[in-house]
Amino acid sequence: MQGGKGMRTGFFASSPSHSSYASSPMRRSPSPSPSPARKFSETIMEDNIRAAEAVVRKWSVEGSSSGRYSGNDSLFGGDRREAKDFLRSVKDLQTTMQFYVAEDSTSENLVQAQCLMQIAMRRLEKEFYQILSRNRECLDPESVSSRSSRASGRSSVSEFEGDMSEDDDQAAGGSVSEVESPSVLAMADLTEIANTMISSGYGKECVKIYKIIRRSIVDESLYYLGVEKLSLSQIQKMDWDAIELRIKSWLNAVKVAVKTLFLGERTLCDHVFSTGGRMAESCFAEIASEGAMTLFGFPELVAKYKKLSPEKMFRILDLYEAISDLWPEIESIFSLESVSAVRSQAIASLLKLGDAVRAMLSDFEMAIQKDTSKSPVPGGGFHPLTRYVMNYVVFLSDYSWILSDIVADWPLSVESPVLESYFSSPVSDDSPTTAISMRLAWLILVLLCKLDGKAKLYKDVPLSYLFLMNNLNYVISKVRTSNLVLLLGDDWLAKHEEKVKQYASNYERMAWNKVISSLPNSTDDISPEAARKCFGQFNSAFDEAYRKQTSWVVPDPKLRDEIKISLAKLIGPAYKSFYEKYQGMLRWEIGSSVRYVPDDLGNYLSDLFYGTLHSGNLSSSSSLSSSPLRTHRG
Repeated sequence: MQGGKGMRTGFFASSPSHSSYASSPMRRSPSPSPSPARKFSETIMEDNIRAAEAVVRKWSVEGSSSGRYSGNDSLFGGDRREAKDFLRSVKDLQTTMQFYVAEDSTSENLVQAQCLMQIAMRRLEKEFYQILSRNRECLDPESVSSRSSRASGRSSVSEFEGDMSEDDDQAAGGSVSEVESPSVLAMADLTEIANTMISSGYGKECVKIYKIIRRSIVDESLYYLGVEKLSLSQIQKMDWDAIELRIKSWLNAVKVAVKTLFLGERTLCDHVFSTGGRMAESCFAEIASEGAMTLFGFPELVAKYKKLSPEKMFRILDLYEAISDLWPEIESIFSLESVSAVRSQAIASLLKLGDAVRAMLSDFEMAIQKDTSKSPVPGGGFHPLTRYVMNYVVFLSDYSWILSDIVADWPLSVESPVLESYFSSPVSDDSPTTAISMRLAWLILVLLCKLDGKAKLYKDVPLSYLFLMNNLNYVISKVRTSNLVLLLGDDWLAKHEEKVKQYASNYERMAWNKVISSLPNSTDDISPEAARKCFGQFNSAFDEAYRKQTSWVVPDPKLRDEIKISLAKLIGPAYKSFYEKYQGMLRWEIGSSVRYVPDDLGNYLSDLFYGTLHSGNLSSSSSLSSSPLRTHRG
């Protein structure tokens, strides 16, 4: 039997085999008569053999028709005092064999002790198998990992201590059975059996059984978590929806796998083989390595997907974030040299995911710059490109810490001198998020420069300023109501809010200059004919401005009211002064030359900027706007 070989390695490394003793008895060298002390020791050893034989042969598995590890009889599942006696008998056999190896390696008693040890090891093999098999439920990784700290703080063999009195032994047996959970009892039994087999030279047999059963549990658990082994070619043939479903499944599985499954298996291995040297490491590597490599290899495969585009960014970031968050546990659980490949795979996935994120950020920037939409947005409202880019950047800001790690060593390359002259770091250089803050500020600047070009599509210059005002105000509102406000800071906000005011001022000056200039200076006295002419010019200019601007839009209610109030202050007092000064001269012409009373102007201005078309709902031929961010995890 293999066990016998293992045992002989421990005790008979330099002695002849049993067969040589049986076939050549005359080769024994005469020895001096034993001393009284040796005779006493031999008597004790012989008593040990007789006592051990009674216990060991009672539980022999030889001749069982139900198979090597089968059968309903269970030493550790019955009277626990018998289990304790069995283990003590094995220890007595060890002591006896060590005695004869040192004193008389040719003794027949040594051979007999060896035979009994082989019988005992077969029984312990069977018990070890049965405990692992019958306790699959209570030895699940979650139970083991949650109870590992408590189990490690107390003796795993308290039930088998040999110095107890009979009453103490009975009390301890009762308390352990009634108080401790099945998982703690099973772990204690497995540990004691493993310690006994290892010390008897049967560690390999013990480890083999353990690996077979626990490996099947790990593989089964990963299967039910939805972890499947895929190749790169399989990934490349899938459409994104299929990959995304697998990503969602993986995100749910990885936390359970690391914090429960692999942690539980590492804890159980370390506990059961606590005295086995590197056996615990060997077991864990055999049990967990392949499954862990499959688990942590999946993100790398996704990162190599040939059809990655900017809208797929957020799933890639989810994968990166999951590994990054779990890295302390991964590093701790797989700290052993034998499972270093698992750590390397997790790092490789992080690196590939980071490469994919940087590539998609570059693609996103390029897509903004290459946007080809040529139709101006009716009414000067929000451009679809503005909505898309800002929603995208806002979602990116939710991953600011992850992105900071990814872009930390990726310098921002500003190829355009014109853009560079407008760009400055939004935050201080000592901020941990400086890199991503600069990257996001740069993307917004690229958008604003693109919007400057789109403003030139309007034939009406005041409307182009209204367009710029609306879109920059939308950008600011998205920054203010998201994590971007923390990344870009108050100075960035103040600078761009001032820009909105400049756009508004330019709009007012250019859109209403003809109306204002139609009114004479309030200090000048003019003739009724000149007054009639001024009223006519004002009527014509105001009609034209009103008619044109009723189709223009300012979507933001606060900004819309501010513009109306500003226009009322710009036009109202000047017209009221002119009206009150000259309407008496032309009172018979009210309704013809004098078409508006001062109060009418406020009513007309209140109708402006709602737009006959709401550009925020319009579609665009933009390649970016056709890719909604519906793939984000929400």
